[in-house]
Amino acid sequence: MVKVVKFGGSSLADAEHFRQVASIIKADPSRRYVVPSAPGKRFKEDIKVTDMLYKCYELIRGRATKEEIDAQYTAICDRYKGIISDLGLDFDISGELEYVKNAMLHSAGRDYVASRGEYLNGLILAKYLGFYFIDAENVIFFRDNGSFDEEKTNQVLSEELKAHKYAVIPGFYGGMPNGTVKTFSRGGSDITGSIVARACCADLYENWTDVSGFMMADPRIINNPRAIETITYRELRELSYMGATVLHEDAIFPVRNAGIPINIRNTNRPEDAGTMIVSQASSYDSEHVITGIAGKKGFSVVTVEKDMMNAEIGFGRKILESFEDFGLSFEHLPSGIDTMSVVLPTAALDENRERVLQAVQRRTAPDSITVEDGVALLAIVGRGMVKAKGTAARVFNAISGADINIRMIDQGSCELNIIVGIDEHDFEKAINAIYDEFVND
Repeated sequence: MVKVVKFGGSSLADAEHFRQVASIIKADPSRRYVVPSAPGKRFKEDIKVTDMLYKCYELIRGRATKEEIDAQYTAICDRYKGIISDLGLDFDISGELEYVKNAMLHSAGRDYVASRGEYLNGLILAKYLGFYFIDAENVIFFRDNGSFDEEKTNQVLSEELKAHKYAVIPGFYGGMPNGTVKTFSRGGSDITGSIVARACCADLYENWTDVSGFMMADPRIINNPRAIETITYRELRELSYMGATVLHEDAIFPVRNAGIPINIRNTNRPEDAGTMIVSQASSYDSEHVITGIAGKKGFSVVTVEKDMMNAEIGFGRKILESFEDFGLSFEHLPSGIDTMSVVLPTAALDENRERVLQAVQRRTAPDSITVEDGVALLAIVGRGMVKAKGTAARVFNAISGADINIRMIDQGSCELNIIVGIDEHDFEKAINAIYDEFVND
């Protein structure tokens, strides 16, 4: 069995966390390939190393004094040297630190600077574990236009991993054809872990962070929400799209295509099973038919009304073309016989609000156009919903019982989710009402 393990910045913030991570890795010989992030915060007021590197980069670009730049970079060096010293490692990283500083002083790009947090942390972790170090720049590739070169990466990385039974591959970055470093835009280390898992045909990708998997709802809204034991990739995508943030959705695709499951684990509570993310799951908890609840605020609903619009060929296309002309994409399209609504982020609409509405008016000659702002969207997601009768009724009754008005309803044909639109000021109350109905009933 082969496992790829990724550890986030909070899991590698200091020497004590390094020891914890090493203990987890050594406890299972199948944990063969390790993807580390840069050191995160050690305490609430602390600064992540990547942010420290960005700060140093800005000081250099802003032509700050040598003293200011040296002070900032010394603080970065102290973080790494402190970890090495506290671990009792016989490892002199001074040369690497000096090289990075010189590169920054001689116009190294922002991506190079950002990637050094993972690079340096990877060197230390590889030394501490006794694993081989593979520089991601040499095995993860981007094209000239900046897009990820999936097939070349998989071919080269796969061959490199075959040559090493145990290895550390820093997350977040790769190499451009011109020899420069490029970082992934978001969720970088998670994506690297997924890429490595695919390349070595891993049996499992363990993503270690500071939470015990996915929660059924936002813990900032629901006190101590129930953990999700198993979730499918489709359910995860729905929840991630609507605001759940434990794992970035871009990190799913390499392993999803390869059919490799992901296990979200807690570095501080390694005994917890965490959440398993799988391609398919036929089973579900019959007592709790929904998998999770997520949502976002900040939407507007543009409703176009016209008698007999259903008989007017191309009516919907004309409405959507009016939004497309201004580079606007929609979130949902609830409709009736004589009405069609376009749901989209308010911030995007505000840039061209009047011109968009004029375009719709010109193209469709509607009876009326109305815009409702201040709308929040809630997604109730669950593979068990298709088998459980009355799920929608329970959702609507829970919301109604909390004295909340539903502004919009949208349910996909797959019956994987139900989307409801409500007033923003009812957002938290609605989540509590739905959670109580399905979990605390």
